[in-house]
Amino acid sequence: MRLVLAFDFGIRRIGVAVGEMMLGAAHPLTTIAAEANDARFAAIGKLIEEWRPAALVVGLPLSLDGAPGDMTERCQRFARQLEGRYHLPVALVDERLTSVEAEARLRDRGLDWRRRKATLDAEAAAIVLQAYLDSHRHEHGQARG
Repeated sequence: MRLVLAFDFGIRRIGVAVGEMMLGAAHPLTTIAAEANDARFAAIGKLIEEWRPAALVVGLPLSLDGAPGDMTERCQRFARQLEGRYHLPVALVDERLTSVEAEARLRDRGLDWRRRKATLDAEAAAIVLQAYLDSHRHEHGQARG
């Protein structure tokens, strides 16, 4: 079983999702609500130890026209840090509009604003990971099933 962890990087929170390559399905996992790098990487290290992923995915924030934005470089640096610390391949995936989609999904499930806020980043990470899994499946001609 080849697991993948995905991260929706933010200054205050990092959403985390998990997915399995053969099944091609991503699920929200947790949100790391630490601003200090040591605390963030300690939490990420525990997740990597627990889930033992084959690869990592980081959402890459771009503007609607595809240009880099304020957070693009920070996310790229975060991806490099993950690769350096954990010696796993890291893919960057366009995350345009994932927070909007995540908010809509959570609202559709009837979650109040407090519960939406608490799970928004993990849901956004799951959307990023699903895009990665879908593109990987199509590249390798795998059928979902």
